Amino acid sequence: MVNDAAVATPTRFSDADAPLPLPAFQIVPLVGLPIVAVLVALLIVAIVGDWLWALNFFHVVAGGLWTGIDLFVGLVIGPILGRLSIPARIEFTVRFMPKMLLIMPTLVTLTLASGWQLQRHLGYLLLSYPQHWWLTASYIVVGVMTVIALGLLEPANLAVLFELKKPRPDPTVIGRLMRRFIYTAGVTGVMQLATLVTMTRIATW
Repeated sequence: MVNDAAVATPTRFSDADAPLPLPAFQIVPLVGLPIVAVLVALLIVAIVGDWLWALNFFHVVAGGLWTGIDLFVGLVIGPILGRLSIPARIEFTVRFMPKMLLIMPTLVTLTLASGWQLQRHLGYLLLSYPQHWWLTASYIVVGVMTVIALGLLEPANLAVLFELKKPRPDPTVIGRLMRRFIYTAGVTGVMQLATLVTMTRIATW
């Protein structure tokens, strides 16, 4: 579980306090957009060409990274972040969160799109029960994780970055949003372990 210190928040700054020192940053790192575009284009080519090896590559690599990042953020980054000073937390946040804004939606898209195409290509969608229950279980778990990743993680990420762009960011708001981000990342990481069970079971049929 994430250390409670990771979510401790300082009191609201008064007008007399000095503003928080913020390094310059972009909410959306433009340098990463071409990389995202290339990856999505390659995925589309793999889907159109029905390339099994490419689809398998995208699914395994993107899914593994999605799992690893969620677990690392929730179980490692969270406790470390809680032990940093306020300026250090802010500097880490403005360098880390913009990258996550591109990385996580890209990984989710690559994992789900390639996984669906793999099941269609291999005929798993036509499996009868009880084997199909494994697929149903994976759909449920992945669906919940997708909702969390795109419906909770990304909005919290954006809200933190927009708050930090204000002339005088509110540390209380930032702390609350970071708590949501770290907790939900940890939850999805643990849920990813369930998908590993179902995926390895399906792969051994």
